[in-house]
Formats: sequence, structure tokens, C-alpha cells
Amino acid sequence: MRRNALPKALHRYFWDVDAKRLNIRKYRQFVIERILEFGDERATRWLRRTFGDDAIRQVVCQSRRISKRTANFWCLLLNIPKERVTCLSKRSLNPLKDFWSN
Repeated sequence: MRRNALPKALHRYFWDVDAKRLNIRKYRQFVIERILEFGDERATRWLRRTFGDDAIRQVVCQSRRISKRTANFWCLLLNIPKERVTCLSKRSLNPLKDFWSN
């Protein structure tokens, strides 16, 4: 396996891209988000070994693509204060409410 390649067992989580050609280093945030959101225990073990908890923390804090449920789970698991997580902020939770209410 190439160093920057996705293991074949994880291709099923990347149904919308060519998983064989996906460079996991170049598209690190996308790979982490997808595995956090849809991965099973085996996939998340691979993710933690490959990228480390610090990279995962960074993605959890910055991502707007993961669900609130996923963000809350990883906050608990990795001891991340919820105030640091973008997708859990009030502004992110209701982005159109203020705009459309005028």
C-alpha cells in the first residue's frame, strides 16, 4: 500500500470519490471528517493511528461538515471543550435564522 493511500477496507466510506486515488495527506480534513461521521470502530482506530488525536481534535474544532452528534461524541472522547467546536456554536447551529427573519 502506498503511504498516502486509503486502505481498501475503508473505501466504502468514500462512495462519492475515487477512493483508490484519494491522497489521504493532501485531503486530510476530508478523510478525517468522513471517518468521524460514518466510520466504524476499525476505521476510527486506523484514523487515530494514521493522523493522531491532535489532528482529529483540530478537525473536530474547525469542521462545519460533521454533525452535532459526532462533534459531541469526539468532544467527550478527546476531552475537547464544546466552546471550541465550530459546529456546536450558536452562530453555526442557526446560520439562516437571523438573515431570514428580517
